[in-house]
Amino acid sequence: MPGQSGGATRKSPGHCGQDGPEGDCGHLRAQPMGPGLRGQFAEDFKDGYGCWDHYYESDTLLHSLQVLAALLESPVTQDIICDVGMPVMHRNVRYNCRVIFLNRRVLLIRPKMALANEGNYRELRWFTPWSRSRQTEEYFLPRMIQDVTKQEVLTATLDLEDVRSYRAEISSRNLAASKVSPYPRVKVDFALSCHEDLLEPPSEPIEWKYHSPAEEISLGPACWLWDFLRRSRQAGFLLPLSGGVDSAATACLVYSMCHQVCEAVKHGNQEVLADVRTIVDQLSYTPQDPRDLCGRVLTTCYMASENSSQETCDRARELAQQIGSHHIGLHIDPAVKAVVGIFSLVTGKRPLFAVHGGSSRENLALQNVQARLRMVVAYLFAQLSLWARGARGGLLVLGSANVDESLLGYLTKYDCSSADINPIGGISKTDLKAFVQFCMERFQLPALQGILAAPATAELEPLTDGKVSQTDEEDMGMTYAELSIYGRLRKIAKAGPYSMFCRLLTMWKDVCPPRQVADRVRHFFSKYSMNRHKMTTLTPAYHAESYSPDDNRFDLRPFLYHTSWPWQFRCIEDAVSWAHVAFLVGGVRRRRWLWECPGRPCLQTRSQ
Repeated sequence: MPGQSGGATRKSPGHCGQDGPEGDCGHLRAQPMGPGLRGQFAEDFKDGYGCWDHYYESDTLLHSLQVLAALLESPVTQDIICDVGMPVMHRNVRYNCRVIFLNRRVLLIRPKMALANEGNYRELRWFTPWSRSRQTEEYFLPRMIQDVTKQEVLTATLDLEDVRSYRAEISSRNLAASKVSPYPRVKVDFALSCHEDLLEPPSEPIEWKYHSPAEEISLGPACWLWDFLRRSRQAGFLLPLSGGVDSAATACLVYSMCHQVCEAVKHGNQEVLADVRTIVDQLSYTPQDPRDLCGRVLTTCYMASENSSQETCDRARELAQQIGSHHIGLHIDPAVKAVVGIFSLVTGKRPLFAVHGGSSRENLALQNVQARLRMVVAYLFAQLSLWARGARGGLLVLGSANVDESLLGYLTKYDCSSADINPIGGISKTDLKAFVQFCMERFQLPALQGILAAPATAELEPLTDGKVSQTDEEDMGMTYAELSIYGRLRKIAKAGPYSMFCRLLTMWKDVCPPRQVADRVRHFFSKYSMNRHKMTTLTPAYHAESYSPDDNRFDLRPFLYHTSWPWQFRCIEDAVSWAHVAFLVGGVRRRRWLWECPGRPCLQTRSQ
């Protein structure tokens, strides 16, 4: 029989240790159990992948054991077989384990045999897989245990005979099971049911609901924002609201967060209510209207310059009114003129925009000055705007650079893309547009219609007759739809220049000749490599999917490249001449060309 704390228990092989998203400890909650129901299964998480290199710290192991002790001692876990995930050090080797216990007794510690080590998962960096299959060893439990953890106990009534009957019908499973070598078993005086359970009806099956991508965006990043806000103990957010899709989507996420907070309070969540009252610094406040709550926790700021249009100003103001945010309108022209004036005073030269006869270097520098000053002004107002209004606390600055722009580097280093957190940093432009459309209908925000219809623009160059003359897609040299395709091929498919050319040659065969495909791939990779250094300064973002900009930890390819890609681009150029011939013949020949012919001209070039 495995021992209690301080005694010996068994450490056996495992393959599916559980890791949760947080290392915080909270309060245990139990749902009422039916009469006569003697045992339930519970699952809890001690820490998660978010600990990252904290797994190297002995404190993390210590605190995990303290939380485990609190679970063992808690009356909530009595008569429940509990299965928790946590790091365990055994013979000076760190394992990712499941710890299974019942009624203050540890029954089994089961380390993982297969560790997740792809994408943004790096278990092999911190843990060692258990290699001794079907073997057990003694493990002596430490005594240092005392803290509290979060655990939600879920209860359900099942007919075990139905489960056994279903399994017995599958002959292939039975045949495989009969040949499996037995595992060492842990015997425990415990039953999942008793005679009185005969009168207990089975629980109704739960119908699983799948969210659309737009719904998922409205829920996940919104919860992420709330978690950051309550942990930071700041008084809210400040968002530079430009009147474009990206910043509008970020504002909608805060509004969605307010909706979810109001719903939680409405359903009696006292923990959320306590957090709200701490954030707004009003102990008697109870949020009921999302617009009212949004006005208390979100400050939006439209920072106009002489290059800003009245249309974007109006769109930003209308959206702020509809979601209820505290909105500020200001002009940054005095600051821009002061900074440029310092340069002119020192050098004796005054840079000009391209439309006024300036060079491309002057034109870009004048745009970047505006963008960077907006970041400075945003942080100033985040720190002092509540002070100016007689309220306590500061605000977290929200960024609004989407994943496509981050990947390409279509942003100014240390502009408003530099913030405290960025809820849309892992979301593509196409998904953001779908999300904004969803919010327009879900939350009845008609201002979003004009934002969706307007062309995306940075508004950093002079207007023409009061109208915007600069658009993002013209600046980038590609559409956002194209950029999303490039990004997914580069990030998810791990395509280099040549393999991306081959993929797009087939994907776009009906719309682009080989020469255009080659030129577009070259243009993307030139921009990508030229701007990749910006990845090292990206604001922490919500990780939505494997298409993520978090290159410091998720994508470890270099951030300094030879921007001309000489070998790869030469291979593409050699392949273009083959493509004109190959794509005039049948599909079989075309497919063969994609995999066989392109390598040959590249090798011939090398031999020359």
